[in-house]
Amino acid sequence: MLGLVSFYLFVVLGYSFLRDFSLIGSVARGLMNMMSEEVFLFGGWFFFFVLFLVLLQWRRFRYFGEVSEAVMHISEGNFDYKIPVRQRNEYGDLATFTNRLVAQLKTSMDEERRAEQTKNELVTNVSHDLRTPLTSIIGYLGLIEQDRYRDEVELRHYVQIAYDKSQRLNVLINDLFEYTRMRNSSSQLRLVTFNLVEMLKQLLEQYRLTLEEAGMSGRLHARDSRLEVTGDPNKLVRVFENLLSNSVHYGKQGKKVELYLFKEGSHSIVEVSNYGEPIPEVDLPYLFDRFYRVDKSRTEHAGGSGLGLAIAKSIVEKHGGEISVSSDTCLTTFRVKLPAADMKSE
Repeated sequence: MLGLVSFYLFVVLGYSFLRDFSLIGSVARGLMNMMSEEVFLFGGWFFFFVLFLVLLQWRRFRYFGEVSEAVMHISEGNFDYKIPVRQRNEYGDLATFTNRLVAQLKTSMDEERRAEQTKNELVTNVSHDLRTPLTSIIGYLGLIEQDRYRDEVELRHYVQIAYDKSQRLNVLINDLFEYTRMRNSSSQLRLVTFNLVEMLKQLLEQYRLTLEEAGMSGRLHARDSRLEVTGDPNKLVRVFENLLSNSVHYGKQGKKVELYLFKEGSHSIVEVSNYGEPIPEVDLPYLFDRFYRVDKSRTEHAGGSGLGLAIAKSIVEKHGGEISVSSDTCLTTFRVKLPAADMKSE
């Protein structure tokens, strides 16, 4: 309709303009007489239709070219580039969806890159930690195999060292296997509802002799006699064994370990506190990282595998909980937060 109206106005204005020019007007009238009225009207309408179509859609065509050029730029590996969204039409939707796709692809690639880096770091750390005791085992067994010992006392000394190193190697391998299992989704939890207070009472009783040998005492402070959680007792007991073991190993100066149990909203809280040497503030954010040790000079006799707290964190997170640590000059406290049984069942 717009094309037809425009053509009519063009004819009227053109006729008014050309009547003052006899030569040009006669030529125009001659051309019009050569065409039938239908052809003349259709041709004029079609011309103005195409003209208005191009003028009205020019912005869309130009934006489509811009989107196409941006997609080609992204396809060359420039995943940080974003297509500008300037129009609210199908081309604008295409730009939005393409930007979203590129963002998800970039996130996946970054995660894959981090996973590869983590795997390489894990292999490097494992190789380093396994090589030390293995080198000692091979060395002392080599001395024995070559009869390079003075008497049976020295032989038994070499055998004892090799045995101790092999025990440490076994701990490292078991911890690494457990850490890998907990990090993978294939590790299934055997969930049951149990009394956390009773479990920690039994654990403290099991550690009574260990605490006495270290010159320490252990005490449980529970506000209630029952504090039920739903979880895998075998996995969770390993968490608290690790925390108690750390407290005994690094908190001897404080002479005691205290466990506090209480309910906080819909969660059960366990705090394991010792009064030994504080953990430096700079080390606190990295304490649950695998193979991280606070004392970098700690030898294999003084330190564990470096995986204990990483395993504890993985187990707690598998149960939907959180684990954290705080430390000052007076007190070091590990805090385990687990969903209570009623919340877990829901």
